[in-house]
Amino acid sequence: MKWLWTSADLIAAMHGRPVGPMPEGVTGISIDSRAISAGEAFFAIKGDRVDGHDFATLAAANGAALLVVSEAKLPALGRLTTPMIVVPDVLEALVDLGCAARDRTAARIVAVTGSVGKTTSKEMLRLALSPSGAVHASVASFNNHWGVPLTLARMPEDTDYGIFEIGMNHPGEIRPLVAMVRPHVALVTTIAAAHLGNFRDLEEISAAKAEIFEGVVPGGHAILNRDNAQYGALETAARAAGVANIHGFGADPAAEFRLIDYTGTPAGGVLRAFIGGHTLEVPMRAAGRHIAENAVAVLGAVHLAGGDLEKAMAGLVTLQPEKGRGRRHRLSHGAGWFTLIDESYNANPASMQAALALLRDSEPHDGGRRVALLGDMLEMGAFSAEAHAELASPLAEAGIKDVWLAGPEMAALVSALPEDVRKEYRQDADELAAFALEAVRPGDVLMVKSSNGIGFSRIVAALLDKYSPFPERERDT
Repeated sequence: MKWLWTSADLIAAMHGRPVGPMPEGVTGISIDSRAISAGEAFFAIKGDRVDGHDFATLAAANGAALLVVSEAKLPALGRLTTPMIVVPDVLEALVDLGCAARDRTAARIVAVTGSVGKTTSKEMLRLALSPSGAVHASVASFNNHWGVPLTLARMPEDTDYGIFEIGMNHPGEIRPLVAMVRPHVALVTTIAAAHLGNFRDLEEISAAKAEIFEGVVPGGHAILNRDNAQYGALETAARAAGVANIHGFGADPAAEFRLIDYTGTPAGGVLRAFIGGHTLEVPMRAAGRHIAENAVAVLGAVHLAGGDLEKAMAGLVTLQPEKGRGRRHRLSHGAGWFTLIDESYNANPASMQAALALLRDSEPHDGGRRVALLGDMLEMGAFSAEAHAELASPLAEAGIKDVWLAGPEMAALVSALPEDVRKEYRQDADELAAFALEAVRPGDVLMVKSSNGIGFSRIVAALLDKYSPFPERERDT
């Protein structure tokens, strides 16, 4: 049996107290009692809404090899016979274990942050580096105060490349996370008006993202978006943090990792880039110039991490848009079909513009319409009304004449849209879903975009439930 951690190493890393007969080791780390696999350790983390200690019995019943629990909660778990490691604080114990995982590996570590594109870039890095060695990457968007240490703790000792997504929505949140990760390469995708309600301006957002440089190991690298207005501020911050090597990416002629050109299609495109002294041509199955731009940064990171660029290109070809992040569905409708673009996972002004450009470049079928289904962008604070109203401009630039909206903040956009735009407004996602189910026509392209908390994923789910996939054999070639 190959253990992720021996019990002795777990106890030592977390300074824990063993209770009961310890197994030799564990095969994994879990914080979800429902999804735990037999042989894994269950960490009973206390969150904002639930306390993992309340689910320790379920974790044990589902096969947990041992439980990591808080000293204060131990009396309430007296009837459990599953071995335990008792610690003062379970989340802090997970942090300690994550740091121990980082200490024991010789892996090259890449950390990704930015206002948009973090998760997609992380996934591209996973695909691009996998042909060059054993890759460990965070799942989903595990990029916060528990997701990062959990991802670290799950990293096998023999990993060749570790990829970590690091997020924040307040100043000071990246600093402790990057101190654990200690990357060799830190990639900042871009700076944009995300979480703007928690900051005064883009400069404050830039400064918060720049905390990632503080954890870069000596001799390490920073990769920055040369096309972004905050490039200079980020470069200055990286130098102040002691980062030895700073690299720009983008279409700017001064970019070291340069996007030469990009030819987009509704279902992908081809990018040409200059990386490490070589001109590369990479077919992409994920659409959008913003994806191509981040792919250039990813290829730069592969180059700096010592990966094989030729193999990385082949890996990128397999990238498929994830659920809520640009995934496309072609759905039957009567004798025809329509296209659904699912961008429902998150939204801010920058990602809205990228999604609208994606809709602009998607060709309707047989006289169909390009329809934007837009919901509120959260965490805009005092800037919210202005940020939502300003979406009228990218909608006009994209030539979108059919706009269906929901959410209290989107009311500002309703009044900002010109009279020639056919607009529908509903109070919430469920009301808009009911409308969309009846209003969609064959040939339409529907793009659904909102912050995750608005629930626009329910609109996507409703459309997928009512309309079946269009048979592959009947599709155009």
